[in-house]
Amino acid sequence: MDKIGCYEFMAEPFHCDFSGRLFMGHMGNHLLNAADFHSSARGFGMKYLMTIHRSWVLSRLAIEMTEMPMQYTRFHVETWVESAMRYFTSRNFSVVGSDGHIYGYGRSIWAMIDTETRQPTDIYAIDNGAIEQWIVSDKECPIDKGGRVKMSDQAELVRTIDTYYNDVDINGHINSVKYIEHVLDLWPLDWYRSHAIKRFEIAYVAEAHAGDQLSFYREQTAEGEFCVRIVRTDGTECCRAKVTFS
Repeated sequence: MDKIGCYEFMAEPFHCDFSGRLFMGHMGNHLLNAADFHSSARGFGMKYLMTIHRSWVLSRLAIEMTEMPMQYTRFHVETWVESAMRYFTSRNFSVVGSDGHIYGYGRSIWAMIDTETRQPTDIYAIDNGAIEQWIVSDKECPIDKGGRVKMSDQAELVRTIDTYYNDVDINGHINSVKYIEHVLDLWPLDWYRSHAIKRFEIAYVAEAHAGDQLSFYREQTAEGEFCVRIVRTDGTECCRAKVTFS
């Protein structure tokens, strides 16, 4: 089996925004689905991990797009494991059209947790470290890895929302992609008529659950660049995001 997975998707019309291009949130879903297809076929996916009370949890995600696929466009998501350590593994993505056109790239960091204790657990304990045989260290992913999203105390509280059933994923906490959608909803529709999302990155810090209120603090940090801090009901910071518009 090839170390690099390649999976076909389509920009379904009801997954596209008013411009006819795929929503960033749905692109995120396609990347995460590709990651699961790849890991499951190679013996370290969610379906198997759940049987031994383990699960993958997304720690960081960065998506950088030159353009989004138009509705009805078929494209492929390639994904591969770039590196692995005891508690974290890095996985990359490329989004490629049927004609070879590259739409963009993604980078992600994942942790494996014990689903009962919710604590990180040793990735190399799974099948005697079998993940090592799937590492691809020589395939290029030409986007910035990203780093800590730095914000000051001057960030403005923009919105507070409630969370419900549709926000919760298989791990029992607020879905990783829902945070992306909620962040991008902080800008009005008219903003997106003249701005495209060039890069979206998010770092997850703590879990939130159904019933938690999420407060969004936003700060402009450069021209076309905004940082967002998301805080749950008890004041704990859940994650930080950075959005770059063109």
